[in-house]
Amino acid sequence: MALYFIGDLQGCHEPLQRLLQRIDFSPSRDTIYLLGDLVNRGPDSLAVLRTVMRLGDSAQSLLGNHDLHLLTVGYGLRQQHKGDTLDDILQAPDRDALLDWVRHRRMAMHVKGWLIVHAGVLPQWTTAQTLALAAEVEQALRSAQPVEFLSTMYGNTPACWDDSLTGHDRLRVIVNALTRLRFCTPEGKMEFKAKGSADATPLGYMPWFNVPGRLTVDTPIAFGHWSTVGLDAPESKPIVRSNTLALDTGCVWGNCLTAAKLSDTPKGAPSTFELFSVDCESMQAHDGH
Repeated sequence: MALYFIGDLQGCHEPLQRLLQRIDFSPSRDTIYLLGDLVNRGPDSLAVLRTVMRLGDSAQSLLGNHDLHLLTVGYGLRQQHKGDTLDDILQAPDRDALLDWVRHRRMAMHVKGWLIVHAGVLPQWTTAQTLALAAEVEQALRSAQPVEFLSTMYGNTPACWDDSLTGHDRLRVIVNALTRLRFCTPEGKMEFKAKGSADATPLGYMPWFNVPGRLTVDTPIAFGHWSTVGLDAPESKPIVRSNTLALDTGCVWGNCLTAAKLSDTPKGAPSTFELFSVDCESMQAHDGH
């Protein structure tokens, strides 16, 4: 049985099919963990969802910011943005079942010693706390009234975590960290405007994985979301950038789609992996990055 982490798909169904062929994926034997942003910007979001759904328990998925955006649009809380490619899902005869499946996905998971998230983890959070906070959001999404949560989910404040936070503010900080985080201060104040490389750091901020004293530094973390970081990771290299592995390698922008195969290691030994990628032509259905 092989375990794979796969970066952001964003509606790129054909590259997913080629990547599964390359790794010789068997749903009866193997498991893939998708790191969020299954949909949007690429041309085949509906096909991606249906393929992943058909794989059942052999495909486990996290929620990314684009997946949450699909839910807010699908429940009538937001309009689509320029460049969105969600119409095939929204106009599907089984759209309600598709949206219901999406809102039952996970926000974070712990797999063979790895913590997997879509975007990042605040420096004050331990691995156990990250999973517990993710579960709070999952519970809100799976409730009988998900619209109540989704309608208050967006916003850039509070920008810092505080254990005393409650209600919508608490859930908003968790969502922002797990699905939007790139840069923060050493104290964990999040910055949401900068989207460039890890070297293009806004004054006073740093990439979340480089914060000194980050409480998850001893846990290997795989994440997506940040393609300019993921593209820095060449094939078959050891864990990069402070015990983290960035797996959004920009498929939707015409770069590549990447899977990391976890290697079996003795208990207590450092985790290792092997990378597999397939080249992608630009999958965007609309202009704009």
